[in-house]
Amino acid sequence: MLETPDPMGGAIKAFWEGNKEAAITVYSDQMEADELPVAYLFRAFSEMPEREQVALSAAHGRVLDIGAGAGSHALALQEKGVEVTALEISARAVEVQKARGVKNVLPGDFFTLSPTPHDTLLLLMNGIGLAGTLDGLPRFLATCKKWLAPSGQILLESSDILYLYEEEDGSVLLDLNGAYYGELTYMMEFGQERSEPFPWLFIDFDLLQQYAEEAGFTAELLLREEDDHYIARLTLA
Repeated sequence: MLETPDPMGGAIKAFWEGNKEAAITVYSDQMEADELPVAYLFRAFSEMPEREQVALSAAHGRVLDIGAGAGSHALALQEKGVEVTALEISARAVEVQKARGVKNVLPGDFFTLSPTPHDTLLLLMNGIGLAGTLDGLPRFLATCKKWLAPSGQILLESSDILYLYEEEDGSVLLDLNGAYYGELTYMMEFGQERSEPFPWLFIDFDLLQQYAEEAGFTAELLLREEDDHYIARLTLA
């Protein structure tokens, strides 16, 4: 029996072993339960949304794919001849990455592993959500600095989720005394495994820029899509 439930890793392994209909149920405190088809985590470069293609095309040097999941982004970079390491905390996802042919796999926790410098830190699929909350963002950016070469870059994806709070008349209903509207709580479920609730941060670019500058970074917007997903680049100021 697993000590810590790992529905994401379990779903990735199940799909790889033949369950092509596998789907992860995602629960949130701000949205109705939704299903994520695990097949989406195994997409090829040509199947990725524009924002991911833009980020992967901008990656250079030694790349660290943080929270690499099934390894699709790492494989896409590998196929382009880029030196990439897939960092992933889920042992079962790591197992699948290796089986798929990811050459450099680093199992463990981004926050506690001994860092080595990389030229590009890649944080796709709202990878900056690892910060958890706005209060956790300074620690997250400080950890990124430890992994980053002096002239390196962070390529991250996030989105402005203000639309979740829009009323039918177009107005926005927010609790100004409450937490930042981009702080969500999630749970994931696959089969008999359900994760504990965990915080996940979505951040609008203007606020990201403010926190980045306070941490000693310069923030640049590379792409903003119509649904307010965006790709940003952070470099040391």
